[in-house]
Amino acid sequence: MIDVKDIALGTRLLPLSFSVKQGEIVHLLGANGSGKSTLLELLSGLTEGQGDVFLNDISLDNIDSKTLARQRAYLSQQQKPAFAIGVYQYLSLSLSALAVSSFETRDKAVKDICSTLGIEDKLNRNTEQLSGGEWQRVRLAGVCLQIWPDINPDGKLLILDEPASALDIAQQSVMYKMVRRIADRGIAVVMSNHDINRTLSDADRVMLLKNGHLVAQGEPKDVMHVDTLESVFGTRLRRVEVDGQLLLLNT
Repeated sequence: MIDVKDIALGTRLLPLSFSVKQGEIVHLLGANGSGKSTLLELLSGLTEGQGDVFLNDISLDNIDSKTLARQRAYLSQQQKPAFAIGVYQYLSLSLSALAVSSFETRDKAVKDICSTLGIEDKLNRNTEQLSGGEWQRVRLAGVCLQIWPDINPDGKLLILDEPASALDIAQQSVMYKMVRRIADRGIAVVMSNHDINRTLSDADRVMLLKNGHLVAQGEPKDVMHVDTLESVFGTRLRRVEVDGQLLLLNT
């Protein structure tokens, strides 16, 4: 579904290639400055670099902006609202590129996603009235709406840059469940992450980055070895098993 060929951007990201299958969740792991955000920017088509990104064998260079907005959604790192706007109106902006003929269908999708993320009671608020965690969940709801299969059959790819930022533990759990729900609907997901244990439990595949290099990629249980992760993050780790589940602890 998504094929990436030798994408690179100066010294920020050195050439790498990979593919993402329909419904697959891929996590990017690495220390700050490792190239995760740069990779996601290139994957979104909003930043120009070397190499090619293909959606269903069509290069992003050959996809116009409106069509691209129907095929992929991109959540950048935490941003403050650029201006005051109602939450429901903000979410409606995510549908601007879609041909949603039925108000009932659109409204049902909004309520479904917002209920899952626990922000249904925020729809009548102004964005300036939201806490950091509430605003982050509203942003996440917006990108999910943009490619939600019930209202957009063209959606293929969801890109998330540190979506767990500003979220507490309970909200993070809801977010990861939402990501899996999106993937189960056939949407490929590529996201940066800082919680290595969540990657162990929630990712189908992981890519480890260091200083713009791709160090390793594969299934988490096969790639996330202590010595490799210690090299990537520059810290001591210990791998343990608790109630049959693998955990990585910082020592």
